[in-house]
Amino acid sequence: MARLIYQTNVSLDGYIEDERGVFAWLPMDDELFVHYTDLLRSVGTFLYGRRLYESMAIWETDPALAAQSDLMADFAHTWQAASKVVYSTTLATASTADTRLERRFDPAAVRELKATASSDLTVGGANLAAQAFKAGLVDECQLFVWPVAVGGGKPGLPTGVRTDLELLDERRFQNGVLLLRYRPLGQ
Repeated sequence: MARLIYQTNVSLDGYIEDERGVFAWLPMDDELFVHYTDLLRSVGTFLYGRRLYESMAIWETDPALAAQSDLMADFAHTWQAASKVVYSTTLATASTADTRLERRFDPAAVRELKATASSDLTVGGANLAAQAFKAGLVDECQLFVWPVAVGGGKPGLPTGVRTDLELLDERRFQNGVLLLRYRPLGQ
């Protein structure tokens, strides 16, 4: 059975974006970018909310992005290799290949996808991830904690739901980002 992994960037105070809806806190460095790419290599399917999908689709729809460096080309190729499921009530069509649109999050369908997948799945977008947490579907949580406090915005973890976690691993990057890997207990 494949795992469903929630991967996200958060500020030190736990937000994925500030009160203006922006995540532009620090520049990315090569070490962290390579690590992101390596993590994605094991992913066969991305489950996305509309906003995150639209921001990530440029890795397929804008070839100039991949042309900027070998690292960016590797990330683009890795991202494009995975299937995508986008949950949206407003998106009319997908702009990328191997992408399926779903109008609502169906926990039973995601359970079936996990049971039949040959490689891991990730869930992205705080609202979608909250639904996956509430349904008990998240097998691992990977938080990239950036060294900035933004004071408010959109929380990276679901509110109103208690989730006890076991620390699996941690890694510190040169730019001050800390990766914390957790397993929800009771899963």
